[in-house]
Amino acid sequence: MTEPRTVSFTQMKDGTKADYELLETLEKPYLALTPDRVLDELRRQGDVTLEGYRITRLTHGLQSATRAQRDGADIDWIVGTLLHDVGDGLAPQNHDRFSAEVIRPFVRWDVAWVVEHHGIFQSYYYGHHYGWDRNARDRFKDHPCFESCATFCERWDQSSFDPEYDSLPLAHFEPLVRQVFARKAYDPDVMREGFVSALAGPN
Repeated sequence: MTEPRTVSFTQMKDGTKADYELLETLEKPYLALTPDRVLDELRRQGDVTLEGYRITRLTHGLQSATRAQRDGADIDWIVGTLLHDVGDGLAPQNHDRFSAEVIRPFVRWDVAWVVEHHGIFQSYYYGHHYGWDRNARDRFKDHPCFESCATFCERWDQSSFDPEYDSLPLAHFEPLVRQVFARKAYDPDVMREGFVSALAGPN
């Protein structure tokens, strides 16, 4: 029986070049399964009703992504919209930033920025009911992605809590998720730092 391949060290500082080459080799299959783990998390969200709301977390993501697709958004916006709340389970207080880090290596920078900041932009619709500053998003008014984030929240996020909406199923979006996560991580040609894309229609 073949012994499992393991590193020689118990402290990372003692690792050899051979150890780290082994880890790099062994990590590749794990990285390739990232979209499976992301999709599994979305499926788990189908079992979690948003407390006090009339839909599940998965339904909210599907409805948001369906609206994006029907608006003519491209694959980065659709997948970013589908996954904009994927961090809710583990990081409910900063789910926006958590979700952004999940997608950041694989999508345009503006999509990741919008997902990262959508929480504060979304509070425009309800913050005043808690005594918060509903215009807190204005601190970003000079950022090139301000209008993108405001539009994202208006058209695809805040409007997607409708139990009667005919959302497309997760199976419809699965190939798009796999396509995005199959990209080379942090590819400059994908990230297009500084480019602000249109949310709808051809970019």
